[in-house]
Order: sequence, then structure tokens, then C-alpha cells
Amino acid sequence: MAVLPEGTPCWADAMIKDLDSTKAFYGAVLGWTFGESASEFGNYTTAYSDGKAVAAVVPPMPGGEEPQSAWCLYFASPDAAATAERIRANGGEVLMGPMPVGDFGTMVLAKDPGGVAFGVWQAGSHEGFEKQGAPGAYTWAEVLTREPGKADAFFPAVFPFTTKRMDTDEVDYKIFHVADQPVLGRMKVGPGELPPEAPSYVSVFFAVQDCDAAVGKVTEHGGQLFFGPMDSPYGRFAAVGDPQGAAFGIIDLGAAAGDVPALADA
Repeated sequence: MAVLPEGTPCWADAMIKDLDSTKAFYGAVLGWTFGESASEFGNYTTAYSDGKAVAAVVPPMPGGEEPQSAWCLYFASPDAAATAERIRANGGEVLMGPMPVGDFGTMVLAKDPGGVAFGVWQAGSHEGFEKQGAPGAYTWAEVLTREPGKADAFFPAVFPFTTKRMDTDEVDYKIFHVADQPVLGRMKVGPGELPPEAPSYVSVFFAVQDCDAAVGKVTEHGGQLFFGPMDSPYGRFAAVGDPQGAAFGIIDLGAAAGDVPALADA
């Protein structure tokens, strides 16, 4: 597999508190199997769909303040150190790195000026997702932010994004592109649409065979339904959370309904 172009989402992992229950939950909801935990890398554990690497889960590092469980999306970079400098230069915050991870690659953890956490990945032997856009795998992500102006200025300054806005009055939504390929959405979050204590964040979507059935598995196995299921021109989707509070999206790509909104210059 070729290394993904700069700025393309290339990997996702979740910081979780209970590895065994997390594996059981995602196995039931997304059909994942899991490899051996890498003790030399903090019990980092890769998830597989049809034998292909699609994500990972990892417990928090011992000794520190226990963070809220959450999914993190990583963007491809040919030079993580240079990307980290652009993050700082454009008002973002580098939380960790650039840090080599064995021969797998180099990582950065960061936040945009509005507090949205994300990762950067410079590939070594680990190039990223081995499967995308199919049930059990990553398919889309969107920045849900209370401060859209900051995200709109920041991300295209850090990554080689061009921006289009969705031509609709229903939502404030923009799409970032890499070489004319849509790679990331940005949606404004209005008052009351997120709990006051919840930060702005990147919502990572995984594809499923049947959204309604997947929602049933989420709640049956101790997770939460936050929104949906709802039809859209891109598929039937829902916003859910795992039993430890990590939010994510699920979408049945084969159940699209309605016309795709036109895009206009941002």
C-alpha cells in the first residue's frame, strides 16, 4: 500500500480504560478481532476487519491523570516535525512529539486553536489503514467545533487542504479536500448540541452493514446512542458512544437517501 498523501486521514486509535471490555464491545458492534497487545508500546492493540488493520485501542499511560476515553484521528505527513512547527505557528498546541514509535513511524498529538484534538503520523513500516470505506472500517471524519472560524483557518494552513462549503442553509458545513479528494468535514456545533463539559472534537465514522442493527448492538453491549439513526444522502448514520465514553459515528453507506448537496467555493 502506498503512503497516503499529506493531510489524508491515515489512522485512528482510541485511548480506553478497560481493554478487555472494549475489545468485546467493538467485536460485537463492528466485528473486529484484535491482535496481541504490544507491551513495549503501552499495550497498544491493533483491531482487524477481515484480517486487515483498521484501528487500535490503548490504555492510558500509568501514573498520569486518567484522560477521558476518546477516538483520535491521525493525518498523514511526510515530515512530522515540520507539521508540528506549522501547528504551533498557526495557533495550535503540540501535546506530544514528534515521537518515534519504533520503526512503525513518528507521531504527533496536537490541538487546533479551538481545542480539537488530532494526531499526525509520519509513516515508517506502519502506513495506516489497510481497509477503508467498507463495513468494519473507517470511512469518514468531521471536525465538530464551536469555533468554526478557527478550524477553517488552521487546518488548511497546516495541511495542503482546499476548502468547499456545503451549499445549504440547514448546517454550517465545509469539506476539506486533498488534490480534489474530500478528506474531512467541518461542522459548526451550536449551543446545546454538545454537553457544556464536552470539548469540540473529531468524530470518526466506521461503516456498518445495517445502521439500525448496529445501534441495537451498541446499546445491548453497554454503549450509548447520542443521535439518530438518520437518513442522509451519504448513508444512514448515527452518533454513538462506547461503554467508556468514547464517541464515534456509524454509517451504512448503502442506505443513502436524498440528493447530495452542491458544494460552493468557501
